[in-house]
Amino acid sequence: MTATIIPSDQQPITRDDLARTARTTGLLYLGLAITGMLGFLVVRSVLFVDGDPSATLAHLIDNQGLARLGLVLELALVLFQALCALWFFRLFRGVDSFAAGCIAVFGVVNAVAIMGSAAMLATALEVADGSLQNPESTASFVQFAYLMSGNLWGVGALFFGLWLIPMGWLVVRSGWMPVLLGRLLMIGGLGYVLSAFVVYAAPGAQAAADLLTVPATVGELWIVGYLCVLGVRRTASVPAVTV
Repeated sequence: MTATIIPSDQQPITRDDLARTARTTGLLYLGLAITGMLGFLVVRSVLFVDGDPSATLAHLIDNQGLARLGLVLELALVLFQALCALWFFRLFRGVDSFAAGCIAVFGVVNAVAIMGSAAMLATALEVADGSLQNPESTASFVQFAYLMSGNLWGVGALFFGLWLIPMGWLVVRSGWMPVLLGRLLMIGGLGYVLSAFVVYAAPGAQAAADLLTVPATVGELWIVGYLCVLGVRRTASVPAVTV
């Protein structure tokens, strides 16, 4: 019989460690959800006018403080997304390291897409301050920047959906959270991936694309609440990994 030797600077993970990691992951996911909702759904809807570059430019000039807040929220979102992806890997690596790595990779790729969106918003702000002499050119470029920002979110939805699928699978595999939650996340992830294709393949089917993301929204709210409040089940088995 051989014994497993644990280096002196490493200790076996305990259930308290697991619960602490789960709650930290939940708080990071909560930060991701809040910054995403405020930045994209609230601030963007105030500033951007689809099909009217002059109105978008006017809103940007009149509400520069709000525009900068939107930019800060997107930068915070990038930070929360990247850290959340890494903490999910830390949480689930003892269950299945490949699936946990998939969460990390897909989450970080989505963070890169949002970082590109933030860069476009920052450029729009600079141009709106008058770096272009022609007002029509300024309005056109600002509109272009906001359209690029929106499309970076659109293509990023593909990877956001992809990160939910291994997340849901690991929830089921670990037994640390309700099985229904895991299945809902997998279904929601698939719906998100499909919605990314529907948006571009059938532009007139936006309502269908939005409907496809509903299971993901429910699953995300559920897992954020579960992680923040409960962490993991009291009966959760602890994986044989070290911290």
